[in-house]
Amino acid sequence: MLFSCTISYKFNGASIDYTKTKTIQIDPFPIRSAYVWAPMQSIFQNKLTDIYASQTKLKQVKKNGDLQLAGEITGFDQFNKGISADGYSSQVQLKMTVNVRFTNNAKHSEDFERQFSATTEYDATQQLVNVQEELVTQMVKDITDQIFNATVANW
Repeated sequence: MLFSCTISYKFNGASIDYTKTKTIQIDPFPIRSAYVWAPMQSIFQNKLTDIYASQTKLKQVKKNGDLQLAGEITGFDQFNKGISADGYSSQVQLKMTVNVRFTNNAKHSEDFERQFSATTEYDATQQLVNVQEELVTQMVKDITDQIFNATVANW
């Protein structure tokens, strides 16, 4: 007699019981920060929906999702990070913060409201407008990875 055994592993990080959790609702995340760069909201929203679409089998719905994500972009700030010998800024740090409200309708003990943030730096000789899209895209990737891990990955 021959027996065979197959073991399969998923390395996408998602640990979802698809018998109980089939849908996800991702509400729009408006910008509520003092400084606003309009494209930031759509870059964030697209990346957030893409990560769940590409790394889970959850169907995205407009309302009554088994999992629900809501929130707002609460911060987009820049700070002087380094000072040169002549007393002027040499490095600037850019920080993005997102407030997230997560509801798991199958297991409410996993519900939370939490802030996620990411930072990046750029040389002060550069104009923010010239590097903003690239830096925001980097920070959005970091934040959406954090949100994904906090909501559907049990690390």
